[in-house]
Amino acid sequence: MAKLGRELAAKGVDVISLSFGEPDFHTPDYVKEAAKKAMDENFTYYTPVSGYPELRKAIAAKLKNENGLDYDFSQIVVSTGAKQAIANAVLCLVNPGEEVIIPTPYWVSYSEVVKLADGKSVFIDSTVENDFKITPEQLEAAITPKTKLFMFSSPCNPTGSVYNKSELEGLAKVFEKHPEVYIISDEIYEHINFVDKHESIAQFDSIKDRVIIINGFSKAFAMTGWRIGYTASNKEIAAACDKMQGQITSGTCSITQKAGVAASEGGLESVLKMREQFRKRRDLVYGLLKDIPGIKTNLPEGAFYFFPNVTSFFGKSYNGRTINDADELSLYLLEEGHVATVGGDSFGDPKSIRMSYAAAEDKLVEALKRIKEALGKLS
Repeated sequence: MAKLGRELAAKGVDVISLSFGEPDFHTPDYVKEAAKKAMDENFTYYTPVSGYPELRKAIAAKLKNENGLDYDFSQIVVSTGAKQAIANAVLCLVNPGEEVIIPTPYWVSYSEVVKLADGKSVFIDSTVENDFKITPEQLEAAITPKTKLFMFSSPCNPTGSVYNKSELEGLAKVFEKHPEVYIISDEIYEHINFVDKHESIAQFDSIKDRVIIINGFSKAFAMTGWRIGYTASNKEIAAACDKMQGQITSGTCSITQKAGVAASEGGLESVLKMREQFRKRRDLVYGLLKDIPGIKTNLPEGAFYFFPNVTSFFGKSYNGRTINDADELSLYLLEEGHVATVGGDSFGDPKSIRMSYAAAEDKLVEALKRIKEALGKLS
């Protein structure tokens, strides 16, 4: 959708993109200054595969101070983005034919990385009515003797759903009964969280040794282009990820890592300011979405996405064109309303579309106006 949007824009069409999962804020100046200083001090050589010890220690300190989690720096592996961190962990853990449980909707790369490992994705469906969260009973029912891994995100891309401590504890009690199952907890949206403090499933000592935390700097510090993420896990998994990464990319960019140290140690002032802007945008878009007949949505508690159910528009037509699914509706909104969204099929839910509100407020108001007008033409 982003590609199609750019192609339309190149033809002179005024396209508003709600398709990108990227903050529209700039990287904080103190982080950029750290990168400049690193270049001036000639940190321009190969780095250790798992990252500079200085950065890994800063990440371990962050996990202790912000999350109450104890990790030695040897349990941290820094990668070229959180996506590589996920791939490292999945490829190290999953053998051919083993099953990976993934709640839907999910970030598009989860199931694709499982394919690379020759594993099998097992999906647990959730709905907008239950805020796109699964129950312990659903989890228990999905586990089989072939289950190797459970993979989820909180706050979630694409739904913005956030699991609270009680909900995570319910899932943890299921995992206690299945010691052979590992858990990947994708926490990249940790700081874009509009409820209480972030809760990690790694806080439960009974399963912590089987949890692989995925996190990074892209969302909280507006550092998407810097490409830096990390895992926190037990030492055996960390060593395996180091070996895997050593044969694919080796250590990530030296200058980015020095910027990551500054981000880790520089406090959360810029992060909290950005989060408040996202909260305002969320509330704005929620009000506008509720004013569109046929749209069914919840109020997301984190990240910067809405994932409304759009099935009421299936089977409707305009100008000889019939909408059969969410992907077709997204294409219709792009071509008729000149607003780029993403069909939910890529996220494991063909009934919904994803809208990012990581855009300026005036753009959001105009985009929702166009969407309402385009949907109003369907009958």
